[in-house]
Amino acid sequence: MGRPGWTALIPRQPLTALLATAALLAAGCGGPASQDAEHKVDPGLTAYMPDAKPEKGDWLMLLLPAEMPHLNPITSTDAYSDKIISKVFSSLLDRDPYTQEMTPLIAERYEVSDDKLSYTFHLRHDVTFSDGVPLTAKDVKFTFDKIMDPKVDAPQLRNYFVDITSVDQVDDFTVRFTCAKPYYLHAVMVGSTPIMPEHIYGSGDFNNHPNNRMPIGCGPYVLERWKTGLELVLARNPSYFAGQGEHAPWFERIVYSIITDDNASFLVLNRGDLDCRGLTPEEWVRRANTPHFLERFNRFAFNRPAYTYLGWNLRRPQFSDKKVRTALTMLMNREALRDDIYKGFASIMTTGFMPGAPEFNDKIQPLPFDPKQAAAMLDEAGWKDSDGDGLRDKGGVPFRFEALTTNQNPLGEQVLTLYKEELARAGIELVIRPLEWASLIDRVDKRDFDAMLMGWQMTPDPDPYQIWHSSQTEKGSNYVGFVNPEADQLVERARISFDRDERIRLYHRFQEIIVEEQPYLFLLAPKALLAVDKRIEGVKIYPFGLLDREWNDWFVPKGLQRYGK
Repeated sequence: MGRPGWTALIPRQPLTALLATAALLAAGCGGPASQDAEHKVDPGLTAYMPDAKPEKGDWLMLLLPAEMPHLNPITSTDAYSDKIISKVFSSLLDRDPYTQEMTPLIAERYEVSDDKLSYTFHLRHDVTFSDGVPLTAKDVKFTFDKIMDPKVDAPQLRNYFVDITSVDQVDDFTVRFTCAKPYYLHAVMVGSTPIMPEHIYGSGDFNNHPNNRMPIGCGPYVLERWKTGLELVLARNPSYFAGQGEHAPWFERIVYSIITDDNASFLVLNRGDLDCRGLTPEEWVRRANTPHFLERFNRFAFNRPAYTYLGWNLRRPQFSDKKVRTALTMLMNREALRDDIYKGFASIMTTGFMPGAPEFNDKIQPLPFDPKQAAAMLDEAGWKDSDGDGLRDKGGVPFRFEALTTNQNPLGEQVLTLYKEELARAGIELVIRPLEWASLIDRVDKRDFDAMLMGWQMTPDPDPYQIWHSSQTEKGSNYVGFVNPEADQLVERARISFDRDERIRLYHRFQEIIVEEQPYLFLLAPKALLAVDKRIEGVKIYPFGLLDREWNDWFVPKGLQRYGK
């Protein structure tokens, strides 16, 4: 499944990864919105001039609310990196935003053997990297050899390719992948991995390569400059092989302003120096709902396949008992969270599968907010206030824990503050720990946390292995340390099944286990709330959201262009 989000980490698989973006809470995503009596919410447009004929030119001014540590397609694990990497690098295949089917990109075509153990990709002959060197089969082989190299910091990717036994260069433009056993996502995962140039990254320390700050790819844009703490600028790649039609880059430049303060970035947006920014629900109903704002910007509210959660470190004594974890879920008032903080722009989540999709088990209902029942369960689990200090304890250990969140997400602290008050009434102390983005990633990677507020992005092709399989507890995305033999067996069986009905049955049982074990406190699927300058046309909302396709959908008509003239 995926990539992190609210404060989450993301495996670098933009088409199949499950991690959500770190701005997830601020921008929102999720299910249908309710409307309260005080705020009459305009649902926003679903598209803006989607069929207008694109025109080249102008600059697109975007926001980076946090700065990524580097830009290596294999070792990067955060959503901010992915936004840039997806524009600088290209993959063998692309995904149709409407049908979700894989379509040719670097590869002209590919063939799958009848036993699903061999995948042969035939490459285009006209692809060059941005430094002018042709892309060949050796670069494809190099990329996947690096992913499988245990010295490379890519455990979040490696789990998807563990059954590939060899990557062979048949000729200069043909690559064959041979597998030990079938996996229903092999074509998707291989096809969506960015291809890296061997002549650039083949020497030196791959994990700390100097080009991690100045990447060389074959995507529609090149990194022109990166001023730490200020801006990151992409320029149109003049040698981009798919520079016509639906893959054409319309903008001359994409300029990302690095602004970590939420209020400051809204002011920059409001004065017209940003073309697009996610909105918090509070901004949507107030600051972004004035005549001045609505005259300049179109607002979009749409479902985004992502959710937020509070993950428990099951290695800690406070969280080792599923009865305690269930009680902790019942102490979170998710209805109040949805209605008061998200203004109704969210739906409550039960598992990490996309509501409405066949893989989602709709027989599972959210656990209720029930402090009385939660207190009884904590008592049964042996967590009682034995010394009269107001805190529950067990075996001399007080029930106190720290929850990590990013200080670049104001909604994170609001959510945890609401929870902190309810926990205090139940005899539990929550310490809220806001961190800089890089520090948060480091703590989570090292498993140095009690609890973490994060998010994941759901995908059209679910595979819970990355997040929940026991093999991913030490290095991988099973940060919380969840281990369940039956769950392992279910996701392993689903991986090798090409029968969707069978996978659905396996995933439904898997979700029952997750709900029984409660390794996460599943929170909400917030809606995406977006403001886009009205000079931008071609805005389209797809079944799986916006899909970060602004570089090849959006454009500015000649008469409205402002920059680069």
